[in-house]
Amino acid sequence: MSSFLQSFLDPKKSWLAALHMKALSTRLRKYGLRYDDLYDPYYDLDIKEALNRLPREIVDARNQRLKRAMDLSMKHKYLPKDLQAMQTPFRSYLQDMLALVKKERAEREALGALPLYQRTIP
Repeated sequence: MSSFLQSFLDPKKSWLAALHMKALSTRLRKYGLRYDDLYDPYYDLDIKEALNRLPREIVDARNQRLKRAMDLSMKHKYLPKDLQAMQTPFRSYLQDMLALVKKERAEREALGALPLYQRTIP
């Protein structure tokens, strides 16, 4: 990625990126979600593998946040303001494990080994 593009996407350097991050943060807080909750394990098998490697408590908390968000959405409601203020939408729990899984997959491909998982996405 070019340095111009990186600086354009960095919220600390670009007012447009900061504005987008603030709007996204507001929307995630309304439903009590984190940004990492938006990753779909059916879309990318690396995400599914990363979720399988995380501790059970973290995955359970993720599932609870997703269920709560779906429930609120179906009822056309948002979290109460005091709970919205407590949310941390950009606190990551998946990125480190996802990076490790992607690195391992790239290593396996470079060495010519069989993939970690061979299932295709429907």
